[in-house]
Amino acid sequence: QVQLVESGGGLVQAGGSLRLSCVASRNTFSITAMGWYRQAPGKQRELVATFTRAGNTNYADSVKGRFTISRDNAKNTIYLPMNSLKPEDTAVYYCNLRPPVGWGPDCWGQGTQIPVSA
Repeated sequence: QVQLVESGGGLVQAGGSLRLSCVASRNTFSITAMGWYRQAPGKQRELVATFTRAGNTNYADSVKGRFTISRDNAKNTIYLPMNSLKPEDTAVYYCNLRPPVGWGPDCWGQGTQIPVSA
């Protein structure tokens, strides 16, 4: 199973910026979808931004124009620069790797907390 290690979280004020990173233990970009989800207190985990297996991007409507997912194939790493953060962005952010259907379960990072203060 691929291991995912996240970094870059932490307390930030509203209007501020952070950049999350997620390093995969091996490169599977060509055969898996990979991206970011988040879970706010008392809410279900939701998609934030992902790369599809074809390399296209998907974003939650709430982050469009503020967050931009990117990746570095040589480093097996995806990034999530986040700008204009809002208190409603407060959540635990998880890196996700999704194999093709029938290949096995999703892989998840350990999660990184991002509290956004008003």
